[in-house]
Amino acid sequence: MTDLTLRGDYFLGQFHSTHNKNDEYINKICPADTSLKLWETGIDYSHCDRVIDSALEGYKTWRKLSLDERANYFERFKSLVDSKIEHIAMAIALETGKPLWEAMTEASAVSAKVGVTLKDSRERISPKFIKEVLPNIDGHIIYKPIGPSLVIGPFNFPCHLANGQILSALLSGNTIIFKPSEKTIVSSQILIECFHDAGFPPGVVNFINGTAHTTQAILKHSAIKGIFFTGSLAVGKKILEAVGTDVTKLVALELGGKNTTIVHKDANLDHAMVELLRSCYLTSGQRCTSTSMITVHEDIAQEFMEKFKAATERIIVDHPTKAKSDPFMGPVIDEMAKQKYLDSLELGKKHGAQAIIENKELELEFEGYYVNPTIYFMDEVKKSNPYTQEEIFAPHVTVSHFKNIEQAIDIANITEYGLAAAIFTNDKNIYQKALNEIDAGIINLNRSTVGASSRLPFGGVKNSGNYHPAAVSMIDHTVSAAASLETLDLSSKIEDVKGLRS
Repeated sequence: MTDLTLRGDYFLGQFHSTHNKNDEYINKICPADTSLKLWETGIDYSHCDRVIDSALEGYKTWRKLSLDERANYFERFKSLVDSKIEHIAMAIALETGKPLWEAMTEASAVSAKVGVTLKDSRERISPKFIKEVLPNIDGHIIYKPIGPSLVIGPFNFPCHLANGQILSALLSGNTIIFKPSEKTIVSSQILIECFHDAGFPPGVVNFINGTAHTTQAILKHSAIKGIFFTGSLAVGKKILEAVGTDVTKLVALELGGKNTTIVHKDANLDHAMVELLRSCYLTSGQRCTSTSMITVHEDIAQEFMEKFKAATERIIVDHPTKAKSDPFMGPVIDEMAKQKYLDSLELGKKHGAQAIIENKELELEFEGYYVNPTIYFMDEVKKSNPYTQEEIFAPHVTVSHFKNIEQAIDIANITEYGLAAAIFTNDKNIYQKALNEIDAGIINLNRSTVGASSRLPFGGVKNSGNYHPAAVSMIDHTVSAAASLETLDLSSKIEDVKGLRS
């Protein structure tokens, strides 16, 4: 089995053990095999101040490097990630329960993100020169780092999502403190080992393990200027409450989703089946962009349901690394997630949903937090129904019907979230209407709601974020813009000033 040894917190260029600390203790059970304890670690709250001091110390010199000088470190980091792809993927699979093939996709994305950041994001913070913004006066815009920043990572993409935020913050001259999910510490630690081996100066990259107490202690500190969080709406609100009226901090939130896919009557259903299986059930539905509701034109409703039910029933659920054949999905992350899933199914039944595919006990070789993908149907979707508002974060989708595109768009907009949506149609006018009128940050045509491009902005509206999208535009939130008027004409004379005594 891959090495899952925890090395502690990382600051001032080295790891500091927390193994014998007992401020709090975390045991990690493998979600795919609950008889296997992956690791255990202590939490040292005294390290909170030390990682902040380290980030401040590193900031003194890192911010003064040019973009080219900082970028040089990125190539070494990429090379090290490439050499550890299989190790990263195995750690992700064991900690999250993702099938190994899917974990390999995430591990590869960590490497690919370096190129995207250097090619597509870098130009957004390169100095801008504007000739004659005023008569005989040129304009200049430079982008300055905002300061030491806290990156709070999620469990579902423990490497890829945090890595995108970390790379953007570093390239623009900030130092970072990475607080991973306490459910995926080893996966996150490998990233830090790659930064360390790439030779990033001490204090530039820092890493601390812990719980909500750790996060709160760090983000409230006056030295922290950027806070980048990916996770639930409830935790996002707690971060905003903790920051309060401190206007010196920039808080960028990537939150949840209750995402709808529209299947119009002219849709290619065979193509839609492939995309919807990914959209609803990849990562066991534990993606903020997972499709949670599908609304289908009434003219094709019966055909769609027959095809979708049959396709869903083909999904293999099994151990992510030890199954006899590649599973489509593994377990959910832990017992709490499994129970929330079961509770959500009961909530649906209580509020009018009918089971098309019901939850059932799975007979597998390993005991774990396994659930099967489920489908419910609702005859009428209402905003007042709590079931239509809850992000389930599990392999579940609810299907409804619509008569016209206006009704379908209303269904897509019925939730308080606004992250992702998709429409399957061959009519570009209908797609354009959906693109303009659906309240979401991502709206795809004939493609699933999952699997975004790092070369485009990634973020939502309403309760899905606070208008600081990630991916290519993440770097915009890691800098402040400074404008300069440059006067080269030095011919001004005191006689030209009106209102002076002669």
